[in-house]
Formats: sequence, C-alpha cells, structure tokens
Amino acid sequence: MSSSLFDLSGKVALVSGAAQGLGRAMSLALAEAGADVMLVDRNIEGAKQTADAIEKYSRRAIAVQCDVSDPEQIRRLFGRLDAQFGRIDFLGNVAGDAVLGIPEEIPLAAVEQSWRQLVFGRFCMCQEGGRRMLAAGGGSIVNIGSLASVTALGRGHIAYSMAMGAVAQMTRELSTEWSGRGVRVNAILPAQVLNPFLETRIAADPNLKTKYLSGIPAGRLGRPDDIKGLAVFLASDSATWITGALIPMDGGNLAMNGGGSVGKAALK
Repeated sequence: MSSSLFDLSGKVALVSGAAQGLGRAMSLALAEAGADVMLVDRNIEGAKQTADAIEKYSRRAIAVQCDVSDPEQIRRLFGRLDAQFGRIDFLGNVAGDAVLGIPEEIPLAAVEQSWRQLVFGRFCMCQEGGRRMLAAGGGSIVNIGSLASVTALGRGHIAYSMAMGAVAQMTRELSTEWSGRGVRVNAILPAQVLNPFLETRIAADPNLKTKYLSGIPAGRLGRPDDIKGLAVFLASDSATWITGALIPMDGGNLAMNGGGSVGKAALK
C-alpha cells in the first residue's frame, strides 16, 4: 500500500484543545504526516509548547488562544486562519470540559456550561470550518465524542453524557448534509484516556482506576497517543468513503457486555 494514502502534505488542519492530551497528540500526528496546523486552546502557553514540538517536522504551526464556547472568539479565530493559511482541510474538535454532578443536584448553570462548550461551540466550529470546506469542494471534520455519546456512564455524568449524545447526532446530521458536497464528518468516541483531569480524579479515588479497567478488555487505560493513527487516517485520502461514523477508541469497552468479566475472572 502506498504511503501517499496517508500523506497530508499541503493540507491545513485546525485542532482545538491542542495544549495537552488528545488535542496535542492529534496535532503532532497531523504535522508528522505533513500538515500545517493551527493550534487552538484557552491555554496559550500549552498551545505554544505544542507548536514548538511540531518544529522537528518542519511544518508550520501557529498557536491561537480561543475559548470555544464563545462564537465571537471562534469567528475571529477563523478570520485569522483565512489570513495566515487561506484554507482548511481538516478540523479536529477536541476542546471541551466535563462538568460532573448527580442529576437531582447539578446546577443548571453547569448543564449550560457543558452544552456551550461541547455542543454549541463545536457546532460553531463545524459551521465556520464547514463553510470554507464546502466552498473549496472538500474537507474532513472529526468531533471528539465519548462512549457517553452512545451509552450511559452514571457517576454524575448526566450533563456530559447529554452533551456528548448531541455531539454524536450533530456528527450524523452534518455528514448527511455535507458528504455529497465533499465534506466528511466523523466522530471518535474514546473511553477513559489519561489526562490531567482524569489523573486528578484517580489520585483522589484509587478505586476508580480498578473500576475503569474492569470494563476494558485490553487491560489498560487509554493514552493520548492512541488517537494518532486514527486522526491521520480520517484526515487523509485513505478515508474518502468514511463519513457519519462513530468510531470507538476504547480498548474493547463498548463491545463488552456490562455484566462481562475480563481475563481469568471469567472462569470463576
């Protein structure tokens, strides 16, 4: 198979949440495959560090501070993209915080915050990126969802799960509207991937890691680098007939029955 299928040379990517975790890993992978990248995050210093890391690939990388829950900031962001790059071939919608709280107690403000970051802001990013891709006749969008997009997590994830369910349906609708005009829209649904937020939760409750691992047949939590190959694949010409897909990245979590057991425990 020709490696040119995965070659992103000459393409421009915009990735939100690029300062750390999945967004950083995605940005590095796209640059390694040949793309120039606009790196977006509220944490501008972290985004600049990602830009510095991209230098070894001899690709162009620009860090931009933006709160993706604010449409005006998003519009300015895309204005800068137009001025600096003049095109967009790939959009990675990664940024967005989880707000936890049990259904009977979570403040409505927290529910709205989750919606604005994970749904409203991501749709605005898709709208701005999609307009440009449609005008150019092609492009690829990847929304980062969650297993919470298609299953219930419990444990106070009500606001997060509702928002991620909307991300899944947004992905399907945009794909249906745009795929016939050359713009593919897919979603990646991770299980638990280690990041600073999750590491803090595990440190506070060591039993949490055991709970997560009990549902992951692969036997480990996710790592940010796990997204690299999938992101390049979906951004590249090798995925030209893949759109509207919700792709688990979960070590087998979604495939496993809720009452299942991993490994030797299944024999007891």
